[in-house]
Amino acid sequence: MTNPDLGRDYVQRARKRLRALDVLLGEEAFADVVRESQEVVELALKGLLRTFGVAVPFVHDVSDVLRGSEDVTPSDFYGRAEAEAAHGMAHEVVAGVLPHAG
Repeated sequence: MTNPDLGRDYVQRARKRLRALDVLLGEEAFADVVRESQEVVELALKGLLRTFGVAVPFVHDVSDVLRGSEDVTPSDFYGRAEAEAAHGMAHEVVAGVLPHAG
C-alpha cells in the first residue's frame, strides 16, 4: 500500500455515509438502504484491510450472483425488514472497524 491515509479515508467515508442510510430509511427507500448499506460495509472493510497493509482487489464482479435475476425490481423486492437489517449491519460493521482503523 503506497498511501497510508487511504485506509482511514475509507473508514471515515463509510462512517459519514451512515447518516445517508438514516435519511433513506426515513424516506422508506428500502432498496436504496440495502444497496448503500452494502457500499458502507465494503468501504469499512476495505479501510480496515488497507490499515493493516492488506492489498484489496479492484474486482467487483457479481455476475454469478445475478444470473437469472435480471427481472427483479429492487423497490419491489426489498421491504422494511431487509432495509432495517442491512442498516443495522452497516452500523455494526463500521462501529467494529472504527477502533482499529479510524
